[in-house]
Amino acid sequence: MNRVTTLLLAAASALLFAACQAAPPPPEVKAEAPKQSPADRGKYLVTAMGCNDCHTPWKMGPNGPEPDMTRMLSGHPETAKVGPSPKLGSGWMGAVSDDFTTWAGPWGISYTANLTPDQNTGLGIWTEEMFINALRQGKHMGTSRPILPPMPWPAFRNLSDDDLKAVFAYLKTIPAISNHVPDPVIAGPPPAPAEKK
Repeated sequence: MNRVTTLLLAAASALLFAACQAAPPPPEVKAEAPKQSPADRGKYLVTAMGCNDCHTPWKMGPNGPEPDMTRMLSGHPETAKVGPSPKLGSGWMGAVSDDFTTWAGPWGISYTANLTPDQNTGLGIWTEEMFINALRQGKHMGTSRPILPPMPWPAFRNLSDDDLKAVFAYLKTIPAISNHVPDPVIAGPPPAPAEKK
């Protein structure tokens, strides 16, 4: 063997020996997301699902309409007076009040509910089971009248039980606001279409 070959073999052997002696790379450690309390998860969901868009009365701010967070999730203000349902037609399906808490359409008139934990006017007497049943079945308190548009309960019914429980847990932590929301006005069946002559 010539000297160059000997040196190359020695270098290769030294590298191979060093590679065999080196410690394996440490296993990849995946950081877990910090655990959230149910109420923290619920706050995230309430914010992401836009609950304040309808259940918090809006006011005019410096940049236009904005939720009045002093009345967060308290529903249609009991002191707000709205006139009769507007006559709709010509491609219009619904109308909304200037504070975004009253909605009118072929279903009647719906007022957004008080979601605060107030004992007399909000969710204070509701149980977790009642809340889940309401959103799964589209019935107020899980058993009574239908929940009317624009409440997207058909979409929210697809949330997991854990997510619905988290939303309820969060709603129980917000400030209670006494605000009696009127009952909805449920319209009768739509009139039969006129016969063509």
